[in-house]
Amino acid sequence: MAESSTGLQPDQVLDASGLHCPLPLLKAKQALAGLAAGQLLEVRASDTGSWRDMAAFTEQSGHTMEARTQEGETYIFWIRKAGDGRP
Repeated sequence: MAESSTGLQPDQVLDASGLHCPLPLLKAKQALAGLAAGQLLEVRASDTGSWRDMAAFTEQSGHTMEARTQEGETYIFWIRKAGDGRP
């Protein structure tokens, strides 16, 4: 996969643009479920609530928010899947 502007190389990219809350978060959870521990998911969303939702989700779930940025009206998140049997 191509490197992002952050230098991070996602294992999977999820485009949730155009979806409204809570769908970007639900789609991200589904995508993370399909990844192996330590893999990186890039999520792109246009819903302003996703900025808060993704941060709260990673804090509660044990996954790691490697970076997040805003490009125009698109919010981009890089979430590393937790390991050690965590959800």
